[in-house]
Amino acid sequence: MPQARYKPLVDRLAKDIRSGRLPPGTRLPTHRQLAAREGLALVTATRVYAELEAMGLVSGEQGRGTFVKETALYAGQSIDLHSAAADMVDLSFNYPSLPGQAELLRVALRQLAGSGDLEALLRYQPHAGRLHDRAMVARHLLRRGLSVPAEQVLLVDGAQHGIAITLMALLLPGDVVAVDALTYPGFRLIAQTQHLELAPIAAAGAGPDLEALEKLCRQRSVRAIYTMPTMNNPLGWVMDLPRRQALVAIARKYGVILIEDGAYAFLAEDPPPPLATLAPECTVYISGFSKNIAAGLRVGFVAAPLPWVSKMERVIRATIWNTPGVMTALVSSWIDDGTVVRLEGEKRQDARARQRLATEVLGPLPRVGHPGSYFVWLPLAEEVRADRVAVALMREQVSVSTAQPFATSAHVPHAIRLALGSVAPDALRLALAKVRRAIEQHTDC
Repeated sequence: MPQARYKPLVDRLAKDIRSGRLPPGTRLPTHRQLAAREGLALVTATRVYAELEAMGLVSGEQGRGTFVKETALYAGQSIDLHSAAADMVDLSFNYPSLPGQAELLRVALRQLAGSGDLEALLRYQPHAGRLHDRAMVARHLLRRGLSVPAEQVLLVDGAQHGIAITLMALLLPGDVVAVDALTYPGFRLIAQTQHLELAPIAAAGAGPDLEALEKLCRQRSVRAIYTMPTMNNPLGWVMDLPRRQALVAIARKYGVILIEDGAYAFLAEDPPPPLATLAPECTVYISGFSKNIAAGLRVGFVAAPLPWVSKMERVIRATIWNTPGVMTALVSSWIDDGTVVRLEGEKRQDARARQRLATEVLGPLPRVGHPGSYFVWLPLAEEVRADRVAVALMREQVSVSTAQPFATSAHVPHAIRLALGSVAPDALRLALAKVRRAIEQHTDC
C-alpha cells in the first residue's frame, strides 16, 4: 500500500525535533503557512500536526500556535504514573509519612501476630470485607461527617481501586462524565481505560462553574459527576456548603451519579459535610488510607447507596477478590485504638508547616492552594513554558509535574504542580529554592 504523501513530512519534522534542530519551545508555522510551504491541502497540514501531537512532540495551544515540546521529561510527566530516580527530589507525587511510622508498624505487626484471629486472615475474605472491618471504617467515616451503615461500606485495594470499581459497576463505555478541567490524573487514566467521555468544567473560585455544569446537563446526557469537594487535587479548594447544596441540586434534577473523592479530605479542618451526607441516595464516597497513614497499605473504601453495593461487590470479585486480610486488620486496629485520628492530626500540622515553608521560599511567585494541603499550584507567566521549567528542574535533580496529567480539556495551562509531602523539610526547602530560581530564570528569558 503506498505511503500517504504527508508521512515523509511527519518523519522529517519528528527527526528535526528529536535531534534538537527544532529545539523545545520553537513556534512552528501555522497550519496555513505549513500547507503553503509544503504544497499541501490545509486539512493535510492539520493532519501532520495532529500526528506529531499524538507522538508527544508538539502541543497546540489555542490562540498561540503549535510549539515543540520538551521530550526529555520523565515518563511520569506525560502519563499518570511516576517513578523518580533514586537521587531525585520528588515533588511530583505525594506519599506523606511521619517520623516513627515504621516503628508503629513493627508494634502493630507484633500485636497482630499474637492475636487469636491470625489464621483467619490467611483465608479468602468476603468480597466487600469482613463486616467487623467495614463497621470500623463506618466509624471512621463518622469523623468526616458521614453516617453510613457497615453494609454500605466496601473495602477495596486503595482509593484508586475504589474509583475503578465504581466506574466499572455503574457506568458503560461512552457514558459522559462531568469533571473539573483540572483533576486527579488517576481518575483520567481509569476513565480512558473504560472508554468514558470526560466533559471538562472550568473552575469558578473555590469549585467548578455550576452554571456551566447545569448547561452541560441540559445539553448532554451526563451520567456522572466526578469531584473532590474537600481539598481538591491539584487546586486545593474546599467547596463551601451553598456550593455543595447547589451541586447536589443539579445532580438530583438531572438524575446524575455523584462520585466524591475524599482522598485528601482529612487535611481540612471543620469542612462542610460530604456530598454523600447531603445526597446519600446518589453519591458514592471514595477514599483510603494511603495519605493519612501510608501508601504501602493499599487499603481503601467505598461508601455507596445500598442498591449499588451488590454490583460493586461483583466487580471487586472480578478484580481482586478481596482486600489483603493482614493489611485490612492493621488498619481496622488503628481505627479502633485511635492511631488513625492521631496520624491525621499530625499530618494536618505537617501539611500546614510545609505550606508555610513554601510561602516563605517561593516568595512573590503566583500560586494557588490551600494552607492545609500537601500541594501547591504555580501558574506561569504567558511567556514561560512549563515543560522547559520541568526539564530545567530535572537537570537540578528535582522532579515536578506540569499541568498535562491533570488537564481534561484541550487547553492545557502552563503551570507547575508541587507535591510537598514526600521529602524531608530541609530537602524540601532546597528544592523549592531551585523551583523559584528556575521559574524566575525562564521568566526573564
